[in-house]
Amino acid sequence: VGGVFTVFWSCHLVSSLLSLLDVDECAEALDNCSIDAICQNTLKSYKCICKSGYKGDGKHCEDLDECATEYNGGCVHDCINIPGNYRCTCYDGFRLAHDGHNCLDVDECAEGNGGCQQICVNMMGSYECRCREGFFLSDNQHTCIQSPKEGPTCMDKNHGCAHICRESQKGGISCECRPGFQLTRNMKDCKLTCNYGNGGCQHICEETDHGPRCSCHMKFVLHLDGKTCVDRGECVLGSLLCEWVCSLVSLCFPAETCAVNNGGCDSTCHDAVAGVRCSCPVGFTLQPDRKSCKDNDECRLNNGGCDHVCRNTVGSFECSCKKGYKLLTNERTCQDIDECSFDRACDHSCVNSAGSFQCLCHKGHVLYGLAHCGGEGPPFIFPVQHQHTSFFLSLPPAISCSTSLLVPPSLSPELPVRVHSGGQWEHGGKCSKDARDGDNCLVTFVNLKCDSSKKTKGRRARNPSNKEVTRITLELEAEVKAGDTTGSCNLSCLRQRMEKQVKTYIKALKKSINQERFLIRVAGLEYEVAQKLPQAATSLENCGPGRERDNGRCVRCMSGSYYQGEQERCVQCPPGTFQEREGQLACDLCPGSDGHGPTGARNISSCAGQCPTGSFSSDGFKPCQPCPLGMYQPDLGRTLCFPCGGGLGTKREGASSFHDCEVKVQCSPGHYYNTTVHRCIRCPQGTYQTEFRQNYCISCPGNTTTDFDGATSVSQCKNRECGGEMGDFTGYIESPNYPGNYPANVECVWNINPPSKRKILIVVPEIFLPSEDECGDVLVMRKNWSATSITTYETCQTYERPIAFTARSRRLWISFKSNEANSARGFQIPYVTYDEDYEQLVEDIVRDGRLYASENHQEILKDKKLIKTLFDVLAHPNNYFKYTPRESNEMLPRSFIRLISSKVSAFLRPYN
Repeated sequence: VGGVFTVFWSCHLVSSLLSLLDVDECAEALDNCSIDAICQNTLKSYKCICKSGYKGDGKHCEDLDECATEYNGGCVHDCINIPGNYRCTCYDGFRLAHDGHNCLDVDECAEGNGGCQQICVNMMGSYECRCREGFFLSDNQHTCIQSPKEGPTCMDKNHGCAHICRESQKGGISCECRPGFQLTRNMKDCKLTCNYGNGGCQHICEETDHGPRCSCHMKFVLHLDGKTCVDRGECVLGSLLCEWVCSLVSLCFPAETCAVNNGGCDSTCHDAVAGVRCSCPVGFTLQPDRKSCKDNDECRLNNGGCDHVCRNTVGSFECSCKKGYKLLTNERTCQDIDECSFDRACDHSCVNSAGSFQCLCHKGHVLYGLAHCGGEGPPFIFPVQHQHTSFFLSLPPAISCSTSLLVPPSLSPELPVRVHSGGQWEHGGKCSKDARDGDNCLVTFVNLKCDSSKKTKGRRARNPSNKEVTRITLELEAEVKAGDTTGSCNLSCLRQRMEKQVKTYIKALKKSINQERFLIRVAGLEYEVAQKLPQAATSLENCGPGRERDNGRCVRCMSGSYYQGEQERCVQCPPGTFQEREGQLACDLCPGSDGHGPTGARNISSCAGQCPTGSFSSDGFKPCQPCPLGMYQPDLGRTLCFPCGGGLGTKREGASSFHDCEVKVQCSPGHYYNTTVHRCIRCPQGTYQTEFRQNYCISCPGNTTTDFDGATSVSQCKNRECGGEMGDFTGYIESPNYPGNYPANVECVWNINPPSKRKILIVVPEIFLPSEDECGDVLVMRKNWSATSITTYETCQTYERPIAFTARSRRLWISFKSNEANSARGFQIPYVTYDEDYEQLVEDIVRDGRLYASENHQEILKDKKLIKTLFDVLAHPNNYFKYTPRESNEMLPRSFIRLISSKVSAFLRPYN
């Protein structure tokens, strides 16, 4: 034993001494191993071993193409070789299993009913839409059309075509098949091919004269259904056939090799001297047992590189974006959608924000229908109502203005002017007099504004020489005391009556102007109108009236300032005046002004000394008196207070709102308090009220109205006009009031009549119709108005997944009807007409389910800018050259480009 120990110790000592003398070539980078090899130091030398996924002597290593073997890398569908590794992918309609190699069927019907309008039937590798009794499937293979009782052959469900029926101009029919199917010899039935859903096979599909024949990858055996493949390891489940196959395999191959059960490897197996070596594809990690592969959850690390949402998938991951953003073509980055860049985003102003946008309206307008603006409606039922009226007068070019406040002698000097008017009541749509006493109109302010400008409104012929035109604008504000109304009083009649009275003063003003009699006094001050003398042409340095030079360019005088003619520049409004508009020649005098107040005031509310709410005075300025008991005033600077009406009182003087009136019942939104019967009345149709405890309703803006009475919001005011733009090449249709909810009991009709030799393509990005009212709201597209004509599309329900389809007829008659029940957002549907030579290509694209299967593809059909670009090219193919390949790649996902490219290549192949 001692001798053995001595020898062992001696060998160990020698080995240690030699190791001290050895140089580690790998550590000192003295080796000549390949960059794809591992350097392993040895005694006095080193050796090179190619990395996993490479082959060679270590000094020269080349990629090992795992996909080139008969195993196909273990992938049952497609194997993609990459340097040092590989990746398995599945055909459309399948998803990668957790082992990273097998492919399992995707149940398309589980999400959004597969986009089918009625019935969705899942199948291996694909799915199929079907219709209920009384309907048949339209050409787009997703929506259903109601079968008419009588009609052309193709509208009859017994036309005999398995898929698509086409009518010829002579009245005959021809049958066509969906992509991936072939028409059989009887010219009616359609035969499945391997090009659709892999022929219904889970693994391998082979074309035969009798149709697709299925087989399995060598790790699997075919199930008795002839389509599904079962792992050989599942033989214990009881199939006699499986047991026989498995026993046969075990007899033919020795143990501990990749030939037997793939060496126990989940993925790729490599035979080695020491046994088998397992490796995993990209997206998987080899587990400590050195056999199994586990999917990498890429989303756990830095959210997978996704800006917003990361969803882990087997062997990979997917990025998606929040609403209001779109995924860029790098499939990682989310970019805000600038909705304001879309056509017709908002009527007036649009403000984009991260993930959203907001429509704004100009002053005096109200937002309705989310994007539209209408003139602000006046209160409909109100004891005292404010009316604003303007009249425009044109003066001879020789007359200019020296002041902005002009009052003809017939109106001066007493202000305010009281105009008595009998109450006006509406009978049969006409205004008539009523003998009720106490109704009157009080004109509180009369402003005559003078403005000189070269920009004329109206027809150009009115000012052909582009001379400077002077206008006098009469603006009056009247407070209309309508008494205790019940809703039958038409306040527009009161306004008409008041305007008629004012016209007499306008005549006096015109007469004064023509006779050049300008003796004008306002608030004790005298003004005169100067005669404008001929002047030489304005030099280039002078920007003209209402403008001044700023940093080398002419800009209009800002609000709060006016153009000073002698100084030829803009100056701030002096104290006691204000100016709301830009580019004006003078400032407006504050009512009752004593010359006090801020400099550069931009509105009348900036004028000093206005009476606060709950008070009044003879001119609206201090000194003021509080509103007496039973009256209130909600505005600043007023000359009277409003009575609560109906004998109602207030708890104290100085009430500033009808809320302070001691009413007998509290009215909820959608109602107003009637002071005659002392109860709450529903707001009439065409009006609304958003607040509690009010005694009036507000008229809907613009030309909108409500579906019913008792509206509680301006959002219930809807435009009944049918929307859209109809062009020969491109256009769109949209439901009334879109993107707001469409009104009840509305009917719209559009007609698309393309030029000769052109076909129609429709894209429905999304459509919102309430399904709970039993198809009360219907959109239908037919050849003409007849219910028996060829129908292309028909729906009465919400459909959020986009769909594209070609018209079954050369022209389209489109109808939309709503009932009195529910309402919804409706639709905006674009269309394009294209050259009929491209019909086969376009139909091949829009009928391919892959166009709608991907969420990214769906977003393309919802992207208004992309659709506009695609339609532009489809309508005018030469416009394709406006876009560079780089622009196309930046606009469209790679998967979409691959889909389109394959279709275009197949279409052009006969010409190559």
